[in-house]
This record gives sequence, structure tokens and C-alpha cells, in this order.
Amino acid sequence: MPLLQSLRNLFGGRRSRRTAEPGAVMVFLEKSRWITALIFCVTVIAIVVISSAGLHTANLPVLPNQLATATIDAAMPFSYESAHRTQQAREQILDRVPPVYALETKSLLKFEAAMRELQDQIAEVERFHRTEPAKGSDVLIDMTAALETFNATGPYRVNLEDLKTLLTQVTPERRSTLIEAGLNELRQIYEDGVHDESLNADTPGNVSVLQVASPTGGVTVRHVQSLEEAITHLRINLSGEDVPRPVSFALFRILRNGIEPNLVFDREATTAREEAAVAQLNPVSVNVTRGQTIIEAGTRVTPEQYEMLLAHRKVLSESTANQLDEDLRLFGRILLVLAMVLASVFYVRLEDRETFQSNGRLGLLALVVILNITLVRAVFSLSSLDFFAQDGSWASTLPYIAPSAFAPLIVAILIDFGSAIFMALFISIFTGVIYGNRLDLLVLTFLASTVAIFSCQDARKRSRVVRAAGLGGLTVAIFALLIGFADQLPAPTLLKQFGAGLASGLLTGIIVVGLLPLLESLFKRTTDITLLELTDYNHPLLRLMQLEAPGTYHHSLVVAQLSENAASAIGANPLLARVCALFHDIGKTTKPEYFIENQRTRDNPHDVNNPSLSALIIKSHVKEGVDLARKHRLPRAIIDVIRQHHGTSLIRYFFHRAKQSASNSNAPFNRGDSKDPLPPGLAPVEVAESTYRYDGPIPQFKESAIISLADGIEAASRTLRKVTPQHLGELIDAVIRERVEDKQLDDSPLTFAEITKIKSSFAYTMLNMLHSRVDYPTENKPDEPPKA
Repeated sequence: MPLLQSLRNLFGGRRSRRTAEPGAVMVFLEKSRWITALIFCVTVIAIVVISSAGLHTANLPVLPNQLATATIDAAMPFSYESAHRTQQAREQILDRVPPVYALETKSLLKFEAAMRELQDQIAEVERFHRTEPAKGSDVLIDMTAALETFNATGPYRVNLEDLKTLLTQVTPERRSTLIEAGLNELRQIYEDGVHDESLNADTPGNVSVLQVASPTGGVTVRHVQSLEEAITHLRINLSGEDVPRPVSFALFRILRNGIEPNLVFDREATTAREEAAVAQLNPVSVNVTRGQTIIEAGTRVTPEQYEMLLAHRKVLSESTANQLDEDLRLFGRILLVLAMVLASVFYVRLEDRETFQSNGRLGLLALVVILNITLVRAVFSLSSLDFFAQDGSWASTLPYIAPSAFAPLIVAILIDFGSAIFMALFISIFTGVIYGNRLDLLVLTFLASTVAIFSCQDARKRSRVVRAAGLGGLTVAIFALLIGFADQLPAPTLLKQFGAGLASGLLTGIIVVGLLPLLESLFKRTTDITLLELTDYNHPLLRLMQLEAPGTYHHSLVVAQLSENAASAIGANPLLARVCALFHDIGKTTKPEYFIENQRTRDNPHDVNNPSLSALIIKSHVKEGVDLARKHRLPRAIIDVIRQHHGTSLIRYFFHRAKQSASNSNAPFNRGDSKDPLPPGLAPVEVAESTYRYDGPIPQFKESAIISLADGIEAASRTLRKVTPQHLGELIDAVIRERVEDKQLDDSPLTFAEITKIKSSFAYTMLNMLHSRVDYPTENKPDEPPKA
């Protein structure tokens, strides 16, 4: 004997067959109301902790110039030095400090030099023509040349007529005196200062009183003339000279070319005076009272409000005086969570009693809710990272990255769509609460989750789940773009939020697809995706059936087709019915020769067995099927169908054989009118009906009941000698009537209306399956006699 087998025998002997019924512990976990209460309490506590721990309105991800979604009030009085207000005060002081200007005399010196050069040239021309008289035209030519030389030295525009007036109407001595007097006036004008018209716009009342740096280094405040005023001043002073009026005008027109604005901005002196003024400024302190509104919901956050919020956060982190407020806030959050969970309980109780009565389903709902809120909170916590804290555009994408459609998608796939819609609302509410009571985010995430749920209907491929989540993410992206556009956010931020919505959808789809197999196994749930994978005819059990029990395999295919069509007719799950029907008789592969559809020869092993043994072998295919299903980890629904597809029906053939055998055994004592009793100690042979009934249970759900009926009808149809609609209808009615009278459908939720639809579906499918063929004529060869 092998060592391993010896050890098995020593430590417990042969391993017993696992019973088809769930253990007492599993029944307790599935049905106990104590476990239900525990799930309720754990869910409430987990949601409160996740959505409340370390969460305060002051910690909401608020950015400057962002539209505030929640009102934030000061939880306690505090004061802080406001850098923003200090900067504003500094700017006001700088605005009040007037600029300092320096007087520039280069243009004056240049004009004086040009005038003296012109005088020297005029004197030279006059002296030359006195010693050597010439034509008047020659003098004029020389004067014109001197005048052109003068105009070329600067931006001067002196015409020849004015120069001729000075030369002809006054003596040279008087002309020199007049020019020197005019230059003195120019020096006085330049000493006072001349500004251009641009300074008037910055000076109240157009009175040019400016700070002018003196040559000694000081700064004086004086009245400075504009260019127009300086020209007027020169004209008036020259008119006072005792000369003919044409001469004074000519001299004015020549000397006005020397007047230019001579004020130059003195940056160094201005900066020094500004620094001196700012040095006297003290930081501005702001006092905030308890309950004062820091940020008002629906308004844009100003830099001053943002600074106050940061100061408030710092005070809260350093103080423990607001513990009572935190306790009250926590109590309010507990009430909110309690109300939401109670609303969920009432909804499930009213709309999905099957889920309410199953702790496994309730546990699944609680788990995915907790996981989803944890993911939302984890994304929210990213706002504390330096990357997001320093870049507001990236921080604004966090609400759209949160995978709020995670739980609704899983519930839609594993339970039903009604619960998924309510779950979407539940998750959306807490997402909005975590992000500061944002109503827009609540509506947006609920809409996206609803789109994802709608898109995953009849999802039979994992790619369909990813596509459904992607459509939900696209919904988030589009509406985030529209909301951002309404908030007048910059284009780069809009693109980041759009990309965040798309990435959130794809990430949610990938997470859901990755977790589905684990959740299916943990909570004994079966998705259409898994069912579709099980329809592969290369599955090990189906291949085993094809090789070991081909008759049973063909029978299963027919039952699968009947069940699928009937389930579709009454609105049940046709895929579930098909898959369960394919595997419902896998237990027959253990002893295939004991089942009539697999007996290829006329030999029947039941002929040499007594009826009770044969009935036991027939019944054993149910338990063998359950063992094979569990060994190959088939879904719970398939195992249930294997157990229920015969219910507690009677194995009539062997029961009647047993009764006939018992009747024959009692016959010698019951012949004719014999009054002889049975010999002492010998009891009449009785047949126990329970020996010839399946162990059950009877069908518990629609698909199981449909497969049970289809199994009996397919088997009975093999006895029909002639297939007609009438004969087939009578057969279907008889089988279903017999099951109803035997109370095999008492626990199934089928209605009489649905049974009528099932009959019609069975009749239609069977007529198409059992159709006849035309007998084609054959041609006889010339050397063969004609066939009869």
C-alpha cells in the first residue's frame, strides 16, 4: 500500500463524499440576522471613519480664483499677519511717493554753442563785406550758408527772413545784446525746469509741482513749466525789450528752438525715497472672529480669502480648543451616514427581498461601498501632496479622477441594475460631501455612473465592461469641460480636467474587470461573462461528457436549447439557463452505461440488479455531478441546478418494477380464496416510495424549474412514435401537469402565465428539432433488380 494512502487511513481513513447541502456554519453566516446587524454596523463605522477622519471644510481643496462650492466659517477666533494686505499698503505708499526728476542742461548748452557759432559767422560775413564790398546777393548767399550750418547742428528751424530782420533792423552791438538777453531767459527757463505734456496726465489738476533733484544733492519741490508755458514766458519777456516789434518776434522765433523739456526721471533718487517710506510700514495684522465667513459658497476665491483660509488651517492644526466642534461635526456625519445606510436598507427591503435575505449579497454591497468611498477619499488625500498643492490646475482635476462608478458597476454586474442605480446615488452623495458639499460633483458623478450602468447591460465580455466604464468617464470629461468653461477656467486646466475624466473611466473599468473574478468566487456570484466562458465546448467536463457519455451530451444540448428559448420567453436569464442545462447531467459520466441514452448495445446492466440498487445508481448521478462541479469550481448556480433538476421526483420505472416484484413475492399467499395467513414471522413485502425518490431539493428559481421541465420533456419525447403538434402538445401538458401535481414546482417563482409561455416555447422548439426528412428516391443500376 502506498505511504500516502496509509497515512490517509491512519489519520481519518477514507475521505467521505462532500454533502451537497451547505454546512451549518455557512447557513448561519448566510441567514443569521446577527450577521446582518454586524454588516450594518461595520458599514456605518467604516463610512464614518473614511469620510470624516481628518476631514474638515477648512481642508477642502480650494484654489484662488476658483468658484467656491462650500461656505467656510472660522471655527475659532484668530489673528494673523496678512502678507496680502501688507502688500496692498506698501503699494499704496509707493503710489503716494512722487517720482524725483533731475534737470538736464545738455540741450541748452548745445543751443548756446550753436547760437554763438552763428553770431561769429554773421560777424565774419559782415566784416568781410565791409572790407570788400560785394553784391547784396553774395551777402545773402553767405548768410544762407551760415543759417544752414546752424540748423544742421540740431533740431532747429530758423528761417532766413528772421535772420535778415535781425541783420537789417538793429545794429550789431544791439543784436548781440538782444541775443545774450534771450539766452539768459533760456537759462532761467531751464533752471526752473520744462516738462512735456505727458506729466500733466499724472498730476492732479494739471499743476506740475514736482520733486526736482538739485545740483547739491537735495530734493526740492517746485513748480515746473510745461513746454507751452515756457515758450509763452520767453515771448513775453522778449516783448519787453525796447526794440521794434518785428525784431522781437524774429528773435523769439529763433530762440524758441532752444526750448526743450529738460526733466529726466531720477530712478535712484526715487527708489531711495520709496525705500525710506516703506521702511516705516509695519505688517498689517488681521483679526478674525469666531463664526466669521472666510469663503462664501458660489463666489470666486480672492487671494485675501485664500490667505485667511491658510491661516485658519494653521491655527486649527496647532490648537485643540475646537474639540467640541469636531465632536459635533463627527456626530452630524454619523447621523448622515446612518440615514443613508437606513435608506439603503429600506430600498433593498422593498425592491430586492432576495438581497435583503442574503447576508452574502449584503456583504458584497457593503464591501464595494466601503472600497469605493475609500478610493474617493484616497484621491481626495492627494491634494495634500506638494505637486498638487503648488499647482492649482492639477489639483482641480482630483474630483474628476475619483472612480465613483466602481461600486455601481460591480453591483450592476453581480446583483441587479436597480440596486446599482441606488448605489450610484449613494456613492455620488458621499463624493460630493467629501469634496465640500459640491452639488455639481454629486450630479455629475451620478450621471456618469448611470451612463456606465446603462452601457453594461447584457455585458458578456470583459471588454464591454471597460467600454461601459469608459463611457462613464467620457461623460465626466465632457461635463467637466463644460463646467470649467462656465467657470472661465484657462484652456490648459480644461484639457487637464477632460483628460482626468477619461483616465478615471478607463481606470475604473480595469479595476472592475480585475476584481470581478475574486468577488465572484468570494461571494458565490456568477456573471454573464463567466457563464459565456463556460459555454466553450472544450471545457474539461463537457469534453469528458462527449467522450464518456455521448448520449447524455446530446441530451444536454437539447435541454440547453429548450431551456434557453423558454427562459427568453418569460424574461428569465437565457444564458444562465443554457449553461446550467449543459452541465446538469455531468454526474452521469461516472457510470454512463447505467443510463439508457448511453447504452450503445442491447445489454442493460439494470437487468441483473434489483430495483432498489438501480434506483440508487440512478440517483447517485446528482451527488456525483455536485462533486465534479465543485472539483472544477463551477459557479454556485450550476451546482444548485444539478441538485434541483430532478427535485424529489419519483423514479417510476424502478418503483413499478419493485412493486411488481413485491407483488410476485406475496402472490403464493394471496391466490384464489385461500384463507391461510402468512407464515409466522414473515411480513408482506412492502415497497418504500422514498427509496425511489430523488433527494432534492425541488427547484428554487425560474431557470432551475425550466431546466427540470425541459429535462423531463426531452426524455419523454424519445418515446413518441410519431411527432405531430397534437401529440407533442399532449406530451408537454402531461409532463408539466405531473410535475405540478407532484408539487415539484411549489418553491419556484413561476406563475401560471409563465408556465403557459414555457409550454408554447417547448412545443415550438421541439417541433423544429424533431422534424422529419423527405425520403429521397434512389436510382437502380442496370444490373440490379428493382428494389421494393
